[in-house]
Amino acid sequence: MNPMRRILILGGGTAGWLTAAYLARYLDIAHQQRFTITLLESPALGIVGVGEGGFPTIRETLQFLGIDERSFVRRASATFKQGIRFDDWLHAPQPDGTRHRFLHPFEAPFHTEGAGLVPYWLLQPEGTRAPFAEAMTIQNRVAAGGRAPKRAEEAGFGGPLTYAYHFDAVRLSQLLRDRAIELGVTHLEGEVFEAHVDAEGAIDRIETHAHGSLTADLYIDCSGFEAALIGKALGSPLTSVRHQLFTDRALACKLPYADPQAPIATTTVAAAHQGGWTWDIGLQHARGIGCVYSSAHLDDDRAAEILDAHLGAPHDARLIRFEPGYRRAPWVKNCVAVGLAGGFLEPLEATGVVLIEAAAAMIAELFPHAGPVDAPAARFNALMTARYERIADFLKLHYCLSRREEPFWRDNRDPATIPDTLQALLEQWRHRPPSRFDFLLDVESFAFFNYQYILYGMDFRTDLSGAREGFPHAEAAARQFARIRGFGEQAVADLPGHRELIRQLAG
Repeated sequence: MNPMRRILILGGGTAGWLTAAYLARYLDIAHQQRFTITLLESPALGIVGVGEGGFPTIRETLQFLGIDERSFVRRASATFKQGIRFDDWLHAPQPDGTRHRFLHPFEAPFHTEGAGLVPYWLLQPEGTRAPFAEAMTIQNRVAAGGRAPKRAEEAGFGGPLTYAYHFDAVRLSQLLRDRAIELGVTHLEGEVFEAHVDAEGAIDRIETHAHGSLTADLYIDCSGFEAALIGKALGSPLTSVRHQLFTDRALACKLPYADPQAPIATTTVAAAHQGGWTWDIGLQHARGIGCVYSSAHLDDDRAAEILDAHLGAPHDARLIRFEPGYRRAPWVKNCVAVGLAGGFLEPLEATGVVLIEAAAAMIAELFPHAGPVDAPAARFNALMTARYERIADFLKLHYCLSRREEPFWRDNRDPATIPDTLQALLEQWRHRPPSRFDFLLDVESFAFFNYQYILYGMDFRTDLSGAREGFPHAEAAARQFARIRGFGEQAVADLPGHRELIRQLAG
């Protein structure tokens, strides 16, 4: 008979409660008496609830947890996210007011048999062709038109277009907490004042003021940047990537809508500035706004000025310091880190939540029902390290393609700061577009078409002129591009406005 397995999660927030709920659901602890899951949450630690975004994978996660989409929209102040709009990343605003912007939508480019449409777009004259995302998917027009990605009567977590959400992190944590407790998780409140390590280098027990000594077979560290177990107690080092990704600070705040019925943006807006970028996220009752920057290129006062200029007036903002990096060994002995305790690169492309989802799913599927509790550690560490490295490549892509002339952006173009793996791909992509065979799915958070959207949104040149004869169906491709444009215009007419859909779902 398999032994009892006790799991203790240190820390709440999105990482702690999502992991708790996921494991409780996967292991079915309400009916399988061999498992217990306890989450210890410190009431003294707050959550930065200024507005966060997720990946489309969050829909499958919420559905797996048994959370209704309407309930999620209502309780997490959630709105629909159809991608990220990038403003001023290619070059700074011009004296005549000209600005460059492009969309990274969630919907994959329209695909046909054979070579698809991408080569035909690349072979069109650069000065007259439509922007890549506009040519390849209807989502560009839907998002630009302020329309929602679905109708209220369509099934939860489904619809004609791929989407994710923006949400209030505090309210999402409360929703996940309630669902985890429903699934059988025990909730304790209190603070850890000491973690004891045994002679073999594993966590022996943790000491709390409110509950005395707590022990478990597996400890999951969701204590945020503090990394109380994996970092402080076990000493698993953080591998910094600041030599590649320079941003290490953010100023964050919320701004209520002046008009409660104002339209809600259906994309994250990431606007570049001299030393980083600002995010602007539309929630139901406010916008979550922040200024991300490199302290080596911009001081805190100047960052505050940039944020105030974006807001239109001075506002109080919370300063968040972080070291961009990750732990190559997030699982050591009987302790595994999830969320910020395991690593954080930066807020661009909202990778934080998808890494929590990936970690929770891997722990659940690799969880040893018997035998050494650290049996999956080497595999987990290899997969998570590879995932962080691939995300670092993708994030760096946004910066190294910029033509802005400020020191921050010039430094980002320095080949010494570009990972070798990314440089090798960029050289290949000068002669062909990104392919699905460039990536290993089990360690990727982004597909090949995500790279296409960034590359061609920022005017990267893939020269196919020498292979023009290999693509003889230009007229058929032109008809397909026209169909996509027509479908996009029809979708704008048919789909509801974003705030209208939120009002219908949230009741």
